[in-house]
Amino acid sequence: MSNARTMLDTYPKDRDGFDSDLLARCIEACFDCSQTCTACADACLAEDMVAELRSCIRTDLDCADICATTGRVLSRQTSYDAAVTRALLEACRTACRTCGDECAGHAGMHEHCRVCAEACRRCEEACAALLGSMS
Repeated sequence: MSNARTMLDTYPKDRDGFDSDLLARCIEACFDCSQTCTACADACLAEDMVAELRSCIRTDLDCADICATTGRVLSRQTSYDAAVTRALLEACRTACRTCGDECAGHAGMHEHCRVCAEACRRCEEACAALLGSMS
């Protein structure tokens, strides 16, 4: 069992509005994507063709920040605001789609971009699944 799920299971009150499995999966995907995007940006900076990767670095860093924030907000269960949560999940999906597309364009030349694109796709899917389950 993941730490996210373990912590959700220890929450002392009833949680409304979320499927616990989808919520845990989304939290994990957000934090995983954030770390992967940060590492990809760092790897891009180490490439000889760093100037050509400027857009990739920027989308990596934007995605990393948005995913980390989303993971932190989803981890808070006390009196959540559904409208804010939906907007944040949509923003995370958009950032992941944009970053995933950018990294996929470099995946043939840079393995770190391939790995990052996959993490972005998983996070985008996890956000979509959680959004679809919200009441």
